[in-house]
Amino acid sequence: MFVRVDFNVPINKESNSIREDYRIRRALPTIDFLIESGAKIILGSHLGRPKGTIMQDLSLEIVSNRLSELINKEVLFCRDFMKDNLSEKVDDMPNGSVIMLENLRFHKEETTNDKIFSSNLASLAEIYINEAFGTSHRAHSSTYGMAQGFKTKIAGFLVSKEIKFISRMMKEPEHPFLVIIGGSKIRDKISALGNLLESADKIIIAGGAAYTFLKANGINIGSSIYEEEMIDWVREVYKKYQHKIVLPIDHVISKSFNKDEPCSISDKDIPEDHMALDIGPKTIELFNSIIKGPGYIFWNGPMGVFEFEQYSSGTIHVARAVALATWRGATSVVGGGETIAAIRKAEVLESEISHISTGGGALLEYLGGSQLPGIEILD
Repeated sequence: MFVRVDFNVPINKESNSIREDYRIRRALPTIDFLIESGAKIILGSHLGRPKGTIMQDLSLEIVSNRLSELINKEVLFCRDFMKDNLSEKVDDMPNGSVIMLENLRFHKEETTNDKIFSSNLASLAEIYINEAFGTSHRAHSSTYGMAQGFKTKIAGFLVSKEIKFISRMMKEPEHPFLVIIGGSKIRDKISALGNLLESADKIIIAGGAAYTFLKANGINIGSSIYEEEMIDWVREVYKKYQHKIVLPIDHVISKSFNKDEPCSISDKDIPEDHMALDIGPKTIELFNSIIKGPGYIFWNGPMGVFEFEQYSSGTIHVARAVALATWRGATSVVGGGETIAAIRKAEVLESEISHISTGGGALLEYLGGSQLPGIEILD
């Protein structure tokens, strides 16, 4: 079995340790099932963007070691599957063996979807499993090219769950359907926003994305982050959907993007020499009054610069409100790496959210109506 996993985990380069192993743990049900079924498992993934060069600080050996600890079983690490003649060695390995390939993006052929490279990958196994939703929007060798060489090419448990929850949200979400959009940019979310605005009953927009909306409405945003090129699009969207859109009504502001700089609260207009770095207490109260179960909730992106303690309150309150709404019967879907990190900071348990998506760009493209090559190629 060749399993394309998404083990693109954050690495602490100073201590050479994995900061967060969430993506590894999410693949365990599929890996455990295959081990118990007596399969020989070859795992392929990328880490970072080495762009076809070997970079030791982006080696997957540290991930291989962590996986070995999690499954309580030796994981064989293969530095170069072509030079090591791996396909010949697999035949001699016992059933239930697990092999982790070195970072596939150490080969430039991976991202160019090279036919020979894809064929070499495909020669390692008889069945292909995609367990990497987060990279399924890329037509790379390991997500698309090699899959063409298999008669049996299927989704793993995680990818199946991703498609189930996201398709349900796109086609038949429970109402009221609430969408919460944060983060700094709107440009990357245009298609997804367009579709979500049509089906959502309410859409909360905060984080840096909100200040483009506020500026388009003539509100003084000071030196807050916004996207000038998106102003016209935002004006049209707000004119059509203003009855659904909820924006911040007060802000935590500071003169600079610095955790040591003093901060204060500003209502509506922000002074010229200040920038908004989190939502204020009135906005938190407003958002909490909207984030209630039952229904369907989709959240993508933090409310502010939550990495700094003094600007984390808004994001933490939203995370806890989503968790509480889930307990009250809402179906909650959370996506995006920063949003997952925010849930951790808010001390919200994974069990308190219906589904946490491992997809970032893939999730937004899928919500925007784009076909994902890594999904479309599957049986």
